[in-house]
Amino acid sequence: MKFSCQVEINAPIDQVLELFVNPDNLKEWQDGFISHEHLNGIAGEKGAQTKFKYKSGRNTIELIETIRINKLPKEFLALYEAKQMINTMSSSFTQIDESKTLYTSNLEYISFHGFLPKLMAKLAPSMFQKQTQKWLDQFKEFVERTI
Repeated sequence: MKFSCQVEINAPIDQVLELFVNPDNLKEWQDGFISHEHLNGIAGEKGAQTKFKYKSGRNTIELIETIRINKLPKEFLALYEAKQMINTMSSSFTQIDESKTLYTSNLEYISFHGFLPKLMAKLAPSMFQKQTQKWLDQFKEFVERTI
């Protein structure tokens, strides 16, 4: 399953990137975010791995991010591996003008593990896109109230 989401942010690209690359800001725009732990590699660079924890209902979800490409603002590509699924996400930022930035996210879900994740992917694939768009919209709101 592949899809893309976009949001136009009313802020200069340098300020948007500064907020995007700081994992301490995830709590400001990703629902359920609990924590992050750097595992290995040089933080933010190709090959680096980080463990993220999220709360979803009564469950805690852990996923491992492995950075594949970091050529921001043009591309940040990472592999995300969780017990329930594996996906990649590519993020890019384009300067529209001096005070506006376009944030684009392309996701590809590679595999789902377990009955419920497979069922959700089959019956409600738009749910994954809606969640991603929600986080992009919340990032926009966070950036615009921060600058």
